[in-house]
Amino acid sequence: MKFKAAVLRQAGLSRPYATSRPLAVETVEVPPPAAGEVVVAVKAASLCHSDLSVVNGDRAWPMPIVPGHEAAGIVEEVGPGVQSVKPGDHVALIFLTQCGECEHCIEGRPSLCARGTQANREGRLLTGGPRLRLDGQAVHHHMGLSAFAEYALVSEKSLVKIPDDLPFVEASLFGCAIMCGAGTALYSAGVRPGQTVAVFGLGGVGLAAVLGAVTAGAGRIIAVDPSESKLALARSIGASDCINSESADVVAAVRELSRGGVDHAIDASSSLGGFGNAFEVTRRGGCTVTTSLTHPSLHFSFPVARIVAEARTIKCSYIGSCVPGRDIPAFIRLYRQGRMPVDKLVTRTLKLDQINEAFDALSDAREVRQVIVF
Repeated sequence: MKFKAAVLRQAGLSRPYATSRPLAVETVEVPPPAAGEVVVAVKAASLCHSDLSVVNGDRAWPMPIVPGHEAAGIVEEVGPGVQSVKPGDHVALIFLTQCGECEHCIEGRPSLCARGTQANREGRLLTGGPRLRLDGQAVHHHMGLSAFAEYALVSEKSLVKIPDDLPFVEASLFGCAIMCGAGTALYSAGVRPGQTVAVFGLGGVGLAAVLGAVTAGAGRIIAVDPSESKLALARSIGASDCINSESADVVAAVRELSRGGVDHAIDASSSLGGFGNAFEVTRRGGCTVTTSLTHPSLHFSFPVARIVAEARTIKCSYIGSCVPGRDIPAFIRLYRQGRMPVDKLVTRTLKLDQINEAFDALSDAREVRQVIVF
C-alpha cells in the first residue's frame, strides 16, 4: 500500500518551520499487515508537544521518521490473528503499545510496558519493523503509530475501539491529551472531592488536567499560564481561578488563593520553571505531579530534608497512569454525557500540507490542539 505521509529526515532545523520545512509530505509504502497488525485509515491526527520535541530535536529519535501519535481512524485491513477489531471499526490510537506479558502489564501498569517502550525508542512496531519504506529506504515509526499520514500500520495492541458516531476530531484527543491530562488528575495525583489543585501550563494536557480535576470534584482549581486566551478557556471548562504567569508573583498568588498551598500541583508546562513553581505551591503533605518531558539534559534539585520534614510527594505521570482499554471508553462516556467537554480543546483544524506552519503555531503556544483532518 502507498499513501501520503509527513516525513522528517532531520531534527533541529531553524525556525520558522514554514521556511525551513523540516517535514515533507511524501509517498511512503507499507506491506500488508502481518500477524497481529492492523492498517488504519487515519481520519484525524492532533499535534502534541511531544511531536514538537521530535521536530526540534529535544528528544532523540531514529531518522527518517513519520511523527504523529494522537489520532483516530477506521480499520482498513487486519492481519492474521487479529481479534479485537475488524475492517470498518472506528478506533483511537494509543502511543504506547502494551504487550500484556511483561511484569508491568501483568501488575496492571501498562503505561510502563518494557517491550512497548523499547519498540518505540527503536522506531519500530511491537510486532517488528520498521515497516515503512520510502524509495526503498526504511522509515521509522513514531510511538508505534506515525499518524501524520493517510494510513497507519500499527500493532493490534496500539488501538482501542470507539463508538462509530464519535466525531474523529474529538476522538483523536482521547489517545494522548485526555489520558495524559485527565488521567494525571484522577489517577497519578488521585485528586479527591473538595481538594485544591493548581495546574501549570494550559496546553492540551494541562487543560485536560483541569477537566480531570473537575471530574474528580476538586473544590478549587487554579489555572496558571501566560496566555490570556488559554486562561479564559480554562475558566470556561471549570477552573475557579486563573493566574497569568507573566503578570503576577505566581507562587505568592497561588498560596494566597489556596490558603498556604494546594493539595495537588500538576505541572504540564514542559519547563523547569513551571515544575519549580508547582513544587513551591504544594502544601505540607501535598503532592506535586509532572507530565513534562523536558530536554534530557535539564535537571532540577531540591532539599531532601524539606521533602521529609514536610511529608511531600513528588510524582511523574506517564499516560496519566491510565489503562487505555478501560479509561478511553470511560472518558468518552463522560464526554458524551457533557461532563468532560473535550471538544473545547480543539482550536484549529487543518490539512496535512499545512503541518510545518502548524508546528510554528505550536512552538509559539498560539493554539491548544490543532487537528489534521484527512
